[in-house]
Amino acid sequence: MSHALEVNIREGARIFDEGTRAHSFWIVRSGTVTLQIPGSGRRATPIESLGPGELVGWSWLFPPYVWQLSAEAMTPVRAYEFDATTVRMLMDADPAFGSAVGHWVGRVLALRLHQTRTRLLDLYAPRAAAS
Repeated sequence: MSHALEVNIREGARIFDEGTRAHSFWIVRSGTVTLQIPGSGRRATPIESLGPGELVGWSWLFPPYVWQLSAEAMTPVRAYEFDATTVRMLMDADPAFGSAVGHWVGRVLALRLHQTRTRLLDLYAPRAAAS
C-alpha cells in the first residue's frame, strides 16, 4: 500500500478503454465501476459491476499490457491506484509477493471469465435458440 495513490474518479469517467495500454490498476474504496465489452457500432455491453475492495484491471500483469475490456465509473469512485511497472518490479524482486499477487489476479481473472460467459449467454443464447 506504500505505493498506492489515492484517486477520485468522477461519475461517467472512462477509466480505461479496450485496446489501450494497461499502465495502472485500481482497488475500489467506494463507488461502482462497470466493466464493459465495447460494441461495434452500438452501445457497450456491461459485463460486471465492481465495488469496494475489488480489483479494477488485470491486463497490466500480462504482456503485451493492453486492456481486454473497458471500464467506466458509474458513480463517483474513490480508489487506490497502482503503477503497473512498479508492482511488476516488486513482484520480480520478491518471489513470495509475486506469487501472492499472481494467484490473487488469477482468481479474479477466473471469476471475471465465468461472469463474462454467463452475461454473454444471457444476452445471446435466447436469440440463438429462437433462430
